[in-house]
Amino acid sequence: MNARPIKRSLTLRGHRTSVSLEDAFWSAFRDIASQNGRPINDLAAEIDEARGTDCGLASAIRLFVLDHYRTC
Repeated sequence: MNARPIKRSLTLRGHRTSVSLEDAFWSAFRDIASQNGRPINDLAAEIDEARGTDCGLASAIRLFVLDHYRTC
């Protein structure tokens, strides 16, 4: 697994963007979306809407993944 962040492409509400995430976070994020029967772009858009302006999207996704596994 790659410990360095890798740029990943997403489409949020019709707009292309990218986030830099480590393999472990990207894999976990994809697994969470799959477990919930949701497209990864839809889940990313939901996180994007909820994150506010003090947190970047990549950080918000990492925190989402962390929170998911803490509450399981």
